Amino acid sequence: MEMKDDITGLQKAAILLIALGPEKSASIFKHLKEDEIEQLTLEIANTRSVPTQTKDAVLDEFYEICLAQQYISEGGINYAKELLEKALGHEKAMDVIGKLTASLQVRPFEFVRKTDASQLLNFIQDEHPQTIALILSYLSSGQASAIISSLSPDKQADVAKRIAQMDRTSPDVIKEVEKVLEKKLASLVNQDYTIVGGVDSIVDILNTVDRGTEKHIMESLEIDEPELADEIRKKMFVFEDILSLDDKSIQRVLREVDNNELAVALKGSNEEVQNVIFNNLSKRLSTMIKEDMDFMGPVRLKDVEEAQQKIVNIIRKLEDSGEIIISRGGGDEIIV
Repeated sequence: MEMKDDITGLQKAAILLIALGPEKSASIFKHLKEDEIEQLTLEIANTRSVPTQTKDAVLDEFYEICLAQQYISEGGINYAKELLEKALGHEKAMDVIGKLTASLQVRPFEFVRKTDASQLLNFIQDEHPQTIALILSYLSSGQASAIISSLSPDKQADVAKRIAQMDRTSPDVIKEVEKVLEKKLASLVNQDYTIVGGVDSIVDILNTVDRGTEKHIMESLEIDEPELADEIRKKMFVFEDILSLDDKSIQRVLREVDNNELAVALKGSNEEVQNVIFNNLSKRLSTMIKEDMDFMGPVRLKDVEEAQQKIVNIIRKLEDSGEIIISRGGGDEIIV
């Protein structure tokens, strides 16, 4: 499938992220640099519509390059070229190989390093400690540390010991482990998505990423693209926006929220938000949660943000089901 010659790499990346959907795109954002995130955010927001033919061409190209990298990791450039020629023809194979930089150094488990650590953990945590050690030894320190810290305590020490004692591993063993793992991970990218670009798409992504990333992107956009930032913000809902809900909606939300999560979430919120929440709880429950907040002492910012995000997710779910209504700003929204 042909693609316009004037489409840039940045545009292709934006189209790919839109096609992958908000959750996978949010995971990808975690591995990008700040300036890359800003560029992609602007490009996605400015992508109003993408023809199906263009989307398919971008996905085809992405698949072909991934395929080439896999073949290179299995047997080198010549091996990749031979298999690609059989699959795509000589001209297309050379084009795909040419898109990969000459300095590309493919290590085992290259495809795994693009996978979110939490997703990878689900696939390898029940494997033999020696297999886990082999995989982790080829990952970045960030990925490996995130995975090993999530293993059971008894397995953590065993895996760490095996990594430390690992010397050389047969290429055939590595290829076999790669093949099995890649087959397991294939389910992550085999879903079909309808492509929708523009502000709604970047809002979906920003609603999925961690709040630190969300804040950085919005603060940068407010400086560089204030009108776009305002348009995005009107469609977003953050924890502090609970102030925009009426009492009945807040009470409906609070029925779905775990009291412990609420105490952690309020620990990092401002006094105005706390007062609104407490005013919509019974006196007994309000007193109990205040006591819990005092008793728990200092709380990590990460834990506060995760608790707040869970409550935001409940609010969005209730809005989607029509149980509550969120005012998005502007004068056009009239509720009768």
